[in-house]
Amino acid sequence: MKKTIKPKHFNWGLFGSIFSLIIIIQVFSGCNSFNSRQKERAPTLHIIHAGSLTHPVKLISEKFQNENPDVKILSEAWGSKAGARRIMEIETPCDVYLSADYAVIEHMLIPDHASWYIKFASNEMAIVYTPKSLYANEITVENWYEILLRPDVRIARSNPDHDPCGVRTVFTAKLSEIFYQSPGLANSLLEKDLQNVRPKETDLIALLESGQVDYIFLYLSVAQQHQLSWLRLPSALSQNDPTMENWYSQVSTETMGTSPGSTITETCRSMVYGLTIPKKSENAELALRFVAFVLDENKGMKILEELGQPSVIPSSSAYYNEIPEALQKFVIKQE
Repeated sequence: MKKTIKPKHFNWGLFGSIFSLIIIIQVFSGCNSFNSRQKERAPTLHIIHAGSLTHPVKLISEKFQNENPDVKILSEAWGSKAGARRIMEIETPCDVYLSADYAVIEHMLIPDHASWYIKFASNEMAIVYTPKSLYANEITVENWYEILLRPDVRIARSNPDHDPCGVRTVFTAKLSEIFYQSPGLANSLLEKDLQNVRPKETDLIALLESGQVDYIFLYLSVAQQHQLSWLRLPSALSQNDPTMENWYSQVSTETMGTSPGSTITETCRSMVYGLTIPKKSENAELALRFVAFVLDENKGMKILEELGQPSVIPSSSAYYNEIPEALQKFVIKQE
């Protein structure tokens, strides 16, 4: 008897399900690839800033990105002088530069690498420590330098050739010698614990918090942001008072210049931060928007003031005509 073999029915339902799944996977894969390409094409803002601006720049950048979600921000912290040298290097991208001392822009970047700058915030020097620092319960405005010079006390400061905070430390020491009428005080402070000199002021915090040193010379705003203990110095020493320029100008120091073997003389003045858009900026329009955001009293400047850095906006400028028109409202033309 002949056996009839019935053909099996093809499961079109299963085939349809598999086919649909493949289509969905391809669609999602295409979307992810498209999103990746979009992220790669996202406008990127390169920021170089002073170490003391690390926390403010982070918060300001986050708020700026909330309003501009398509923007990618890459920032790097340096001692302001080292940051300026980064800008002077051809291969280093930089759209916005923020310095702990506007004079760094004046001396190192103008006219070859920048055409203008805007002074935007102030700060002050302080003696910073922790509750575990030796003699933390004894230190006062009257005896701080005596405690720092005790043999069992370890101190640290930043390098004046790389960082304005290091320069400010030298000025604090020299002004203290005059203020306290103590000949030789400046040299005694500056020659102590030279092994603890670091490239930038924020490098000192790790030394302090780990207990390797007892006291550091630091900006007050940074001490506040890291919830450290600090001794507030008289304005004659902290360099925070623009009405005391004649007093401050009594002291100066020689630091490394822009070319090998050269030096510049820096004279003390009240502490003012500065910013600019370098000539090498590859995204000047975005940089302009970011700087305007920083200088806005309800945006960037509000964050800076909350973090211990008072605004100096509007500030005077000898470069008023060089400043982009959109930013001129933040400055006063210096006659």
